[in-house]
Amino acid sequence: MNSGIANHGGTVNVSHSAVGPNATYHASGRSSRPERLADLGVITMKPLETQAVRDELGLVARRSAGLHFHEGTVDGMRVAALQTLAQGNRSVIMACQNLQRIFNPPVIALTGIAGGIHEDVELGDVVIATSVIYYDLRKLTPDGTRHRSDEKPSTAHVVHAVNHFFVEKGEPASISGFRVHGSPIGSGEAVIAEEKSEIVRHLQAYNDKILAVDMEAGGFTQAFYEQAGDHTAQGWVVVRGISDHAGPDRHYGHHEAAARNAAVVLRKLMPYLQSD
Repeated sequence: MNSGIANHGGTVNVSHSAVGPNATYHASGRSSRPERLADLGVITMKPLETQAVRDELGLVARRSAGLHFHEGTVDGMRVAALQTLAQGNRSVIMACQNLQRIFNPPVIALTGIAGGIHEDVELGDVVIATSVIYYDLRKLTPDGTRHRSDEKPSTAHVVHAVNHFFVEKGEPASISGFRVHGSPIGSGEAVIAEEKSEIVRHLQAYNDKILAVDMEAGGFTQAFYEQAGDHTAQGWVVVRGISDHAGPDRHYGHHEAAARNAAVVLRKLMPYLQSD
């Protein structure tokens, strides 16, 4: 007759017939939940964005599970950064899943450059977003295109952290000669090269506080919305430097400075994102 079962790691399957009326079950050892190997995950899209994060945070290149990451510890926070395979919403979903699978960070930041669509932002400014509006849902009718945008907010933990950042720094915050704004961001698959395009008009009508657009934040937030299992993050944030005004004069002259400014802001935001 069983007097008890002890498990010191590994897996034990117990059916009702295996345990007698006086038996007890004790488990010790490691939890089945994956260990957190990073306190913050960072996703970039372009080499210049990756370089800016690497240099500003002092990260070093490493390989893990066949992927190239940049890792390091910044003011006590373990950071793991990964560049997507390609631009766009599809590739960023896989990058997010790979970060969660290998490093299991509680918060992931999407960092890099974006186009400004509001007169309040200047080239080199940075936008911190905790709400993303995906604008590519649409219905084509004989009378024109009807957009059906989908908005997703981050978690209360991250929103509180960003709010506290602006309480202490001011809003807009002034950092190293540029400004930092808190604002929703629009996201979709289009490269916008017309300041008054249909997409821009739609976003401004949807929420006149949207300051910028990118091509990855929609997929990034969708990955969090659909996450399940043990490798789940507690929240996300988007940090984007304004590299152009999403118009016909957009060029690459300000990309490096915008990417660098976004990395500078990410580092200053990091203490507010720490989990208890």
